[in-house]
Amino acid sequence: MEDLGEPVGGRGKRLLDIAFALLAISGLSIFLVVVAVAIKIRSRGPVFFAHERVGYAGQPFHCLKFRTMVPDAAERLQAVLDASPESREEFRKHHKLHKDPRIIPGLGSFLRKTSLDEVPQFFNVLAGHMSVVGPRPVTSHELSIYGSAAKQYISARPGITGLWQVSGRSTTTFAERVEMDSTYLSNWSFWTDVRLIFRTIWAAGRGAC
Repeated sequence: MEDLGEPVGGRGKRLLDIAFALLAISGLSIFLVVVAVAIKIRSRGPVFFAHERVGYAGQPFHCLKFRTMVPDAAERLQAVLDASPESREEFRKHHKLHKDPRIIPGLGSFLRKTSLDEVPQFFNVLAGHMSVVGPRPVTSHELSIYGSAAKQYISARPGITGLWQVSGRSTTTFAERVEMDSTYLSNWSFWTDVRLIFRTIWAAGRGAC
């Protein structure tokens, strides 16, 4: 592992992470239980989905989410793509479908739209894999196309929220996302994190995050 010193923000950022994560988990404990039960009722399979992402210093970790897809998601997607040329073209362009057969009906769409599927990532924060605020967690493939910004990305813990997440993420390009991450990391301050946390809470309350 490359020695990069302390992650961006150092101990002050880490203390904020731990305090906020504990507050969030305790405050959302009933929500966590209700969603877990709802997932088990609506779809067989595990409650959580863990996907490998790249963390601080290039170390891989398993990023947690509530599972929003059905267990046989790959098979359902392939069946739709095989049956519909329009769906194949849509998926080729956007890597997703407007009417995605993989999503748990109702519950999965709601969790994704509100970003509440990401609440389990507060456990990643407590484990030291993530920060409350930081660059969006990326896969190793995505990091390979970050170009000169890749080293800056691995100088910090990735975040549950960040500048990109509160800046109309669905309407931005990948290049704009990388630029936002670089801007955040180049200009980090404790109060920047606090402001972004409040912007995230406001956006989530409006269903826009």
